Amino acid sequence: MNRLTDHLIIISFDCLSALDLPILKDLPHFQFILKNGAHVENVQTVYPSVTYACHTSIVTGNYPKRHGVINNTLLQPSRESPDWNWYRDEISGTTLYDEVKKAGMTTAALLWPVTAKANIDYNMPEIFANRPWQNQILVSLMNGTPSFQWELNQLFGHIRNRLNQPQLDDFVLESTVHTIKTRKPNLLMVHFTDLDTQRHKHGFSSDEAIAAIRRHDDRLGKILKSLEDGGIYENSTIVLLGDHSALDENKAIKPNVLLLQQNLITTSPNGRVKSWKAYCKSCDGSAYIYLKDSYDTASLTKVKQVLDSLINDSNSGIESYLTGAQAAEKGADGSCAFMLEAHRGYYFLEDIKGEYIQTITVDDVKADSKYTLATHGYSPEKENYGTILMAAGNGINPVTLPFCRLIDEGPTFARLLGVSLGETDGKVLKALLKI
Repeated sequence: MNRLTDHLIIISFDCLSALDLPILKDLPHFQFILKNGAHVENVQTVYPSVTYACHTSIVTGNYPKRHGVINNTLLQPSRESPDWNWYRDEISGTTLYDEVKKAGMTTAALLWPVTAKANIDYNMPEIFANRPWQNQILVSLMNGTPSFQWELNQLFGHIRNRLNQPQLDDFVLESTVHTIKTRKPNLLMVHFTDLDTQRHKHGFSSDEAIAAIRRHDDRLGKILKSLEDGGIYENSTIVLLGDHSALDENKAIKPNVLLLQQNLITTSPNGRVKSWKAYCKSCDGSAYIYLKDSYDTASLTKVKQVLDSLINDSNSGIESYLTGAQAAEKGADGSCAFMLEAHRGYYFLEDIKGEYIQTITVDDVKADSKYTLATHGYSPEKENYGTILMAAGNGINPVTLPFCRLIDEGPTFARLLGVSLGETDGKVLKALLKI
């Protein structure tokens, strides 16, 4: 299979929404891509629409139930801070970067989710120091390409302020520019999170979110210039995408409070989960309910009774629920007992104490990152909840398409580099390509 480009640069602007298009059209570098390339007006995300599930769907072309990354974090009820799906081993099947490397091309990734310990030539994975004794730089070095990361930290580490934004994305930007100029990879995947952070903290249309979009335009301009400075502009394709949108909310739902009352959860003296028969695992705008024993029909009946009472209560914050089989039909984790969808204005927390519904204030958000004023994770079927895709350069038809799915992106990117992801849930967007 012939490849359509020598260098594919995939830039993920986390939480970039289809609703952001009017702003993007007025920004010079986004405007340049829109005028000279292709644009998909509405990209349907996956369920649950959380970052790690979405980014894995992008590089596999499959729904979460198939690739296995069905949430950001692991099911660890007794842990105050659960671990995330950081590692490549969490993914079932092949990925875009696996196939590109198998074809003898070079690969690079900067803070791309679920790439820890991946077989990527130049890899700085997104992974956090999640234990008190861990050091962030050492954790990153151990799970990516040590010499490459050490070089980036020596050159640009002074820019970063731990994981705070916008400094983190400024560090990633300089690392991206440097990687393009010095490594010239055939595939480069970059993940920026400034916009997602601002929307969580301040709301979807906040001044802070708009400022982050403008910063992203500046970052895009510097990346485009680096392609010219590196001498690969004419042989490159650049892709800009979002993984999900977001919705404003100010009320948190805590189903585990009700499961505790039903004796489906027990706690230790320190207030943490000691044992459980049923547990609600948050995906922010949606949530899974798992049974410890999938054959425990008594607990299943109890949970269903609780959910039925909530569905009949207009103030419960729960819009609908699915069985595990119904969740699998929508691409989510079929091993759950139920999957809950929040009404607009609500999202889920895993707290087991306190009131069932908590109103979130600005002070709450400042005090604890689990509280937000806008979030994602909702069903892709929510109205005005699509994300966006733009591409320009080699192999790209300058067309506007009304719709595609997030799972169509991976097969399309693979085709650009002349490789295949095999049989996938998604399909190649042939109208987007000059084949």
